[in-house]
Amino acid sequence: MAEPGAGFAAGSAMIDARSLSYAGVVGVGIEVLIVDWPRVEAAAPGDREELLIDAAFGEAYSDDLFEHGWSWSTRPDEDWYGRYALRNTLGSYKPHFWAGHRWDHMRDHVEPTVRDVVDRFADALFWHGLEDTTGVASELPERPCPWKADLLLWCPPQDVPLIAGWWRQASPQLEALREPFTRHAAEPGGWITTFESFADFLTDWGEVVTEAERRGWGIVGLRC
Repeated sequence: MAEPGAGFAAGSAMIDARSLSYAGVVGVGIEVLIVDWPRVEAAAPGDREELLIDAAFGEAYSDDLFEHGWSWSTRPDEDWYGRYALRNTLGSYKPHFWAGHRWDHMRDHVEPTVRDVVDRFADALFWHGLEDTTGVASELPERPCPWKADLLLWCPPQDVPLIAGWWRQASPQLEALREPFTRHAAEPGGWITTFESFADFLTDWGEVVTEAERRGWGIVGLRC
């Protein structure tokens, strides 16, 4: 498996150190936003990071930042973003590492047509092991992030429909992952220790990409 942050597909920004091990993600958090891309790019380059930080942590939210699901600002001039909290992650990046670790251990035992689509969906968002493992590069173009912001994920709107399409193929087949996960990936230590937590993790990311596609928005993950 590629090290965490070693290759966010969708042309994304990534953790700087490509040699990060599990110890390297301890204490790293991620805040997931879907954003109206032109609204962010209309801001001065030096102001974009602050704009995104305000969107993720500003006073617009009245709910718990870790409460699962969507949070939307109620302010009329802040209708250009939505924040999503993945369930049972407490804002930590560690579940992304562990989800990739579990997939790495089970994928050889998954039916090939299911494996291929989950490979691509997972590679775009948290696994980053597609090319190293299969020798096949992602179908998503490599795009350097032009924004001056500390991002773990940078996925422009034009890439979202492809990822959402992979999710539409994968989601009806999640149950086919139960036995491979249970037999080859389930462990008591770390995060994502059960098939249910793995399926929930995939489903949450599926919700993010589906809503971003519906709105024609992009996706960013702020490092925090």
